[in-house]
Amino acid sequence: MFPKSIQKLIDIFSKFPTVGPRTGQRFVFYLISQPKEKIEELLSSIQELKNKICYCDFCFNPFEPKNEETLCEICKNTNRERGLLCIVEKEADLESIEKTKKYKGLYFILGGTADTLKKGDIEKLRIKELEERLRNPQSFGLLTLNSAELQRVAASGSLFKEIIIGTNPTPEGKTTAILVEKTIKQTLKDNLPKISHLGLGLPVGGELEYADEETLESAFEGRK
Repeated sequence: MFPKSIQKLIDIFSKFPTVGPRTGQRFVFYLISQPKEKIEELLSSIQELKNKICYCDFCFNPFEPKNEETLCEICKNTNRERGLLCIVEKEADLESIEKTKKYKGLYFILGGTADTLKKGDIEKLRIKELEERLRNPQSFGLLTLNSAELQRVAASGSLFKEIIIGTNPTPEGKTTAILVEKTIKQTLKDNLPKISHLGLGLPVGGELEYADEETLESAFEGRK
């Protein structure tokens, strides 16, 4: 039986994604072996993380704002194609897609997946937030639309011409994709944009976070 202070920290680490009690033990004993200044550096970095990082008002991507900014670098970039929206599970998926330098639209981060379509699983995701951004994206801080975007809104009633469902090809990701597509159709039923899914290239059961750039590029080019 470990001392109380060690066990408490093991329990905390064990709650991290993909980290179990055994890995939690390794983390704790690694920290014990480190000099005091290294521990203080770690504590300072965690505190800085909580004090400086905010969620983007539109897409929920974490970022470090300058002054009173509410949008991340992607959402405030007027050169992005704002008629495109890619919906992903988590922040790491967004970063993986950005590294390909092939996608130039906006994002929305769901914050996880739904194991089933039951109410409890659905409530864990940002489905209501997605509905709000589909209905009125400009109210969440997006900068003034250009003339082409204004014409599209006037003609179709929607900012988005295509929404890409970029969930992972896992059982949970497929369930989430069904939920997201249903949400889009119910929310924008009178002005429904094209809805596409990432195409071939991603292995079944894999995750975007671990896919190489060529595979992701192929998945975007083959979306349907």
